[in-house]
Amino acid sequence: MTSKAIADFRKDYTAAGLSEGDAGSDPHELFLHWFEQAVQAGLHEPNAMTLATASPEGKPSARVVLLKNLDETGFTFFTNYNSRKGLEIEANPFGALVFLWHELERQVRIEGRIVKVTEAESDEYYAIRPLGSRLGAWASPQSTVIVGRETLERQQAELTTKHSDGIVPRPSHWGGYRVEPVAVEFWQGRPSRLHDRIRFRLDGKSWIRERLAP
Repeated sequence: MTSKAIADFRKDYTAAGLSEGDAGSDPHELFLHWFEQAVQAGLHEPNAMTLATASPEGKPSARVVLLKNLDETGFTFFTNYNSRKGLEIEANPFGALVFLWHELERQVRIEGRIVKVTEAESDEYYAIRPLGSRLGAWASPQSTVIVGRETLERQQAELTTKHSDGIVPRPSHWGGYRVEPVAVEFWQGRPSRLHDRIRFRLDGKSWIRERLAP
């Protein structure tokens, strides 16, 4: 495929619009509304979100993680604290999220501080994970170099035998983070690239709503 062929990919967005009246005054309520619409539309993993973190020197990295809880305080995901993202969060506790729902021609961008959830919250979620996933949290030294896949498979097999009773405690290096938003932008595709962008920016304890040029 040539670069010209890639450049020719384009789509005009016509599904909907986003007015200030539709956006309301609370980004949490608008996100819940959009998320529910994504679920009702049958989108594959509507809770998938790109998480961007950065090193203390400002070198960015990004990956897709899954939203596992949402409330007025923020967006929660779970991971290995010793992974690259975990170490970057420890050194530089700010990040960004992006939800992209192609079929609805929508995108949501979130910026905020990242904090660990309580151990009780991590325990509660870990307990409802499938057995294989709980064992995997022990078997995988996430983000580290390994000799080959057989290393993971051997560790998983050994752990399966060790915990044949299905009782697997949560490892201390695994748990949840919450992104506490200070800015949330809702993007709705519109014709001729004149998209709707409504941003909510936290000012003290109040949200300021602003329209951004596309």
